[in-house]
This record gives sequence, C-alpha cells and structure tokens, in this order.
Amino acid sequence: MANEKPQGDSKDIEENKTVAAIGYIWILCFVPLLLKRDSKFAQHHGKQALVLFIVEVVVGFIVWIPFLGWLLGLATLVLAIMGILQALQGNYWEMPIIGQFAKKINL
Repeated sequence: MANEKPQGDSKDIEENKTVAAIGYIWILCFVPLLLKRDSKFAQHHGKQALVLFIVEVVVGFIVWIPFLGWLLGLATLVLAIMGILQALQGNYWEMPIIGQFAKKINL
C-alpha cells in the first residue's frame, strides 16, 4: 500500500486530484478514465475505482444476506471513502487486493 508521490508528477496530481476523488463515487469511476486519459494520477485512481465499482455491484446482490452482506457492503463503503481521501491528499494509494486487479487493466 504505497502512499508516496512520485517525483515530477506534482503538477499532474494538483490538477487532477478532484477528478480522481470523484471516480470513487460509484459509476462516476468512468469520469477520470474517460476525461483524464493523459493523467497518470487520475488513471491510477480511476482504475481502482472501476474495480471497486464492479465489487460494489456484486456486493449489491448479496447485501441482503445478514452479517456477511452487511460486512462486505460496509467494507466497500470504507474503501471508497479511503480512496476519496487519498486522492484528495494527492497520494498514489494502492487499495488492498483491489489494487492488484486494477494494475492489470490496460485502457
């Protein structure tokens, strides 16, 4: 889970952290992926947000299962909030488990 800011990306981060944060709001994950194709920072967060969105859709089908569904629903909400906060702080944050899947996405 890296929180470091790569050197030379400070302008990219400052210009795109709001768009990157918006991506963690459910289907708005497509905003940074489509509108900020040249931003490494926005693409990083957009890809994680896309994987999180897919997980949220799946969890939506099992959220009615007591305890397990509620726990998974709460976990996705916490991850989305953490993603928003990390993007607004300008961190290249890698989500646990989800970050590994997001790295495999080539857009």
